[in-house]
Amino acid sequence: MAGTAVVLHEQERSESAPPVADEHARHVMPRAIPVAVTTGAPLPKIGWTATADTAASGFAAGSAIDDQTATAWKSTTTAMPHQITIDTKNRVAISGLTYLPMSGANGRIGQYRVQVSDNGTTWSGNIATGTFADNATAKTVTINTVITRYVRLTAVTEAGNRVSYAAAAEINLLGGTDPVLPRTGWTVAADSQETAGEDGKAANAIDGNTSTLWHTQWQDASPDLPHTFTIDMHAVNLVSGLGYLGRQDGAQFGNIGQYRIETSMDGTNWSPNVVTGSFSDIATAQTKTFASALARYVRLTAVTEAGRRGPWTSAAEINLLGRGDPRLTRTGWTATADSQETLGEDGKAANALDGNNATIWHTAWSAESVPGFPHTYTIDMKTSQLVGGLAYQPRQDSSFNGGIGTYSIQTSANNTTWTDQITDEKFAPETAAQQTVLFPPVTARYLRIIAKSSESGEQGPWTTAAEFYPLGASGAVVPNRGTWSAPVGFPLVPVAAAVLPNGKILTWSASFDNDYVGGTGRTLTATYDPATGVVTQREVAETGHDMFCPGISVLPDGRILVTGGNDAALTSIYDPATDSWTNGPDMTTARGYQSSATLSDGRVFTIGGSWSGGVGNYDVGRKNGEVWSATTGWTALPGADVVPMLTADPGGNGDYRKDNHAWLIAWSGNKVLQAGPSKKMNWYTISGQGSVASAGTRGDDGDAMNGNAIMYDTGKILTVGGAPAYQDSNATANAYVLTISGTTVTTRKVASMANTRAFHNSVVLPDGKVLVVGGENYAVPFSDNTAVLNAELWDPATETFTTMATQAVPRTYHSIALLLPDGRVLSAGGGLCSEYCDTNHFDGQIFTPPYLLTAEGKPAARPTITTAPATAANGATINVKTGAAVSAFSIIRMGTATHSVDTDQRRLSLTPTAASGGYNLTIPSDKGIAIPGYWMLFALDAKGVPSVAKIIKIG
Repeated sequence: MAGTAVVLHEQERSESAPPVADEHARHVMPRAIPVAVTTGAPLPKIGWTATADTAASGFAAGSAIDDQTATAWKSTTTAMPHQITIDTKNRVAISGLTYLPMSGANGRIGQYRVQVSDNGTTWSGNIATGTFADNATAKTVTINTVITRYVRLTAVTEAGNRVSYAAAAEINLLGGTDPVLPRTGWTVAADSQETAGEDGKAANAIDGNTSTLWHTQWQDASPDLPHTFTIDMHAVNLVSGLGYLGRQDGAQFGNIGQYRIETSMDGTNWSPNVVTGSFSDIATAQTKTFASALARYVRLTAVTEAGRRGPWTSAAEINLLGRGDPRLTRTGWTATADSQETLGEDGKAANALDGNNATIWHTAWSAESVPGFPHTYTIDMKTSQLVGGLAYQPRQDSSFNGGIGTYSIQTSANNTTWTDQITDEKFAPETAAQQTVLFPPVTARYLRIIAKSSESGEQGPWTTAAEFYPLGASGAVVPNRGTWSAPVGFPLVPVAAAVLPNGKILTWSASFDNDYVGGTGRTLTATYDPATGVVTQREVAETGHDMFCPGISVLPDGRILVTGGNDAALTSIYDPATDSWTNGPDMTTARGYQSSATLSDGRVFTIGGSWSGGVGNYDVGRKNGEVWSATTGWTALPGADVVPMLTADPGGNGDYRKDNHAWLIAWSGNKVLQAGPSKKMNWYTISGQGSVASAGTRGDDGDAMNGNAIMYDTGKILTVGGAPAYQDSNATANAYVLTISGTTVTTRKVASMANTRAFHNSVVLPDGKVLVVGGENYAVPFSDNTAVLNAELWDPATETFTTMATQAVPRTYHSIALLLPDGRVLSAGGGLCSEYCDTNHFDGQIFTPPYLLTAEGKPAARPTITTAPATAANGATINVKTGAAVSAFSIIRMGTATHSVDTDQRRLSLTPTAASGGYNLTIPSDKGIAIPGYWMLFALDAKGVPSVAKIIKIG
């Protein structure tokens, strides 16, 4: 429910109150965060029908779409899988579905897949797969918006494997919406703003802080309505909607009533396709979607005040929905036309592809015999492209002669056989504004525009255009930006995760699948197999440990050490070899939100963690370091003082935030570099009672809580993003390279990210590039209001970031990202804030980086490792054989992730020498660099394409 407050499950404690035994209630939000954009709502089911492969007597398929939860579809007891198909009787845009199980446990769907079809015969591949939690709550599947008629939900298994039938009380399809656009770098202008007394600046409506607002002037003067609010995105996006959140201070003055929305490419010529309507006089988010348009500027005009209380306008937040710039690259393209003017006025066909609005294509007009309609303009894109639309830019010289009126659009693979995509539509007359046309994506090499009349039919037999821009598929296809998979559903919100030696991904939430509140001594887990796409669920009660918000480290033998969290003193150990959980010894200090790092000798160091188990500030040194070993358990290190690494988090957020999520980098000699999030860096040593020494500051960076650090090559670390405070704080786009030489750390600032980010995750790839995913511009737990959906890829060769493809789902607070052995990246989770929260994300998506794709977006040919040892000692030289010649090798340690921290991942380059029909590689002898444990060995060809990894145990 949009704008619904999150229920506070435990009372908040005063910041001045003394600590209690387990202070995990401090994780509760200091206030509820209203959503600024509503998600897709259930579509009306009028006229819909449903069919199923089987239906038990009295449980017809139609009962799942009758809006009656007391009725249900239930299959017969024939063997699984079972499927139910919904026919909407029309092509509609959908962004997901909801599934409500039938009453009673039996028949709940476990593993599922979702497909769509335009004709009910030819079905898509799976647009979503996953596993539903085995409980009675409604489940949501989110997908990239598609336009389709038929939707099929297949129950592959029953959730508890109790019976062989599937059942559904109700299935809804969600209306299609595009993602919220990231607001980094945006500016705004308003016709009026209040800056005296009450802070009402226009910029407040895009700051991500729902407690601030834009308010037109009300002191000294109150300008009359209408009022305008203009957003300059400083980049072109395909815009498809606007989200409006009214003021959140309990007042209603200025709530927008009647409105008008316009778009523009240049801020001068506004789209003729004006969107009008009325917002309700409420404080919850309201979203208006409209026909997608390419735009840099969006103008919202408040025509009336919702309650007719006065001439004011106000807004807490204004968001835009859409995609990135979908225009296909036109390099090398050519164009032909049935007619072009080449005398006097330069009107060649090529002018409409030259990127210059001052030049135009113009059909012949100076000849004695001027050709009449229709006129055709044919674009040869030289290679097959996935095309989903066209942007038409009319001439910009103040003349409307030749503006296209009625038109059709066709596509062809061979310039011989043509298929109609748009038939006899009309562009708006007498406008210089660019106009956008979308159609279902089709693969084509040629695109033809047929002008059948001028815009008014009275300006003569000519046709003109300044530019034609063919568009990718709804803006989703951009060359060399990678691709995201269909969403994979999890039976829980994956807040923590670890890559296992068998290539599977272990994930967990807390005691509940959708809530972090603990106290039950159990943890819900789910294991994802990327090879099969199957997610299996399991409840871990045998260790009595709620493992939410823990420290995580991978031990040299591949076991996963999980410490603290909701049950703040406990230690649990998962052994992937036996698929079993066992108790470890209790820590000497109870902790939550600590970080831990595996050392060169196999021990594990941890520090910080005042989120639970008491706040360090009440007892100086309480969250100092300690070390675990397999033989002696946990040993306190009083000399490993936590105070030097504390951030200056504002007191309003509590001292329990200042020692959270340390960026720990294990290094030579059992030393650990604490590279952040505090601006001060430190070296921690483990010998004796432990010690700490300054490693300097991270350049001109400030505290960067909820940012992260990644070792992308030996001794080289990239740090990205973060915010000065844990919450209610603007994130940064900062990036720095740290270089370790002995115990000296040098810092160098590099080019910033395109987006400011906090609560993001960063993953090092086999080629040494770093993928940054998720996060938000304004750091607020359990909020997607300023979520960044575009990934970014950092290249160590250029030390710059490139914007990648867009995820379907926000990944902010409580999300994870991990490198898979096949060179792709899993990004998942976010939320875990109860059934009343809008930001729980029970799914993940897999990113395929550009190195695995050809220029046409098809899978690239990959090198293979044919022979490699399963184990190697530090300092050993190993022989590796490949299917063909390769250029480079790298090893990446198996990663773990929670709360933006992954202290296990690190990448090392290995220099190959030709030998024995393959290559010799030397593993670093220093165990502080090549930390003992399981690593992924990649071979890369001359184009930088990596192999699937061979798993090798080092040390």
